[in-house]
Amino acid sequence: MLQYLKDHWQGGVEIVILWIFIYQLYRAFRATRGARILVGLALVFIALTFASQLLQLQVIGFIIRWATAFLALALLIIFQPELRSALARLGSTRLFSFSTTQQEKFLETLGDAVVQLSRKRFGALFALERSISLKEHAETGVAVGAKLSTELAVTIFHPKTALHDGGMVLSKETVTAAACVFPVSQKELSDRSMGLRHRAGIGLTEETDAVTIVVSEETGSISICMDGSIERNLNEDEFRKRLEEIFLSDEQDDEKLVGAQLDGEDRVAATGDRSLVSD
Repeated sequence: MLQYLKDHWQGGVEIVILWIFIYQLYRAFRATRGARILVGLALVFIALTFASQLLQLQVIGFIIRWATAFLALALLIIFQPELRSALARLGSTRLFSFSTTQQEKFLETLGDAVVQLSRKRFGALFALERSISLKEHAETGVAVGAKLSTELAVTIFHPKTALHDGGMVLSKETVTAAACVFPVSQKELSDRSMGLRHRAGIGLTEETDAVTIVVSEETGSISICMDGSIERNLNEDEFRKRLEEIFLSDEQDDEKLVGAQLDGEDRVAATGDRSLVSD
């Protein structure tokens, strides 16, 4: 037995690696429309292969072998959005790059602004830039270049203003642009009552590592989107706590890790928001 394991341990390692790879693919694609296409292709491929082998259908067998060469290219085209999102997340390393004190002040201001918008039931969509630049998406809107404040956010998202119908891009504590158009998620959502504002909040997090905040104009409910998923119907305390967990805990972990290294050397309510495209 020991000799067998010694001679064939590489096979076990390959099985584990393939299992992890297939499981991660399943997790990434199970809620997408592409998953249905993949299942359909797999079923057709298996059925035709089984039929060609059982009934000795040489022509079909030849076609299957010939088509297999183009299957990889077809999968790349079908799953282009998912692959793009995975590669983007692979390159994500840090959250905000400014100090913890600045983060705390910024998150407090952002929390106050979102709560005010929620109480007034002004629809809003914020995108918080992290390690992946949102310049491409900011260019679809109107440049602002101002420090975030509660008054500025309420003014921009007031239903009677020209910039209210779109997303606001935040880089550090600065409002980079407003009235921006974000990519809308094509993923199958369990709650079909979610409008384009929520879908846009999810869609941006599928392509980048940004965190988006959505305020419903119908109910005033607050949602946070991250990594292609959404947390809905957060109250004020839950919302502020989640912001701290997302942005401050990671920074504190980095500081503890650096400290340990130095010591070693000498640690959903349903909504139906309007479209992002202005009337």
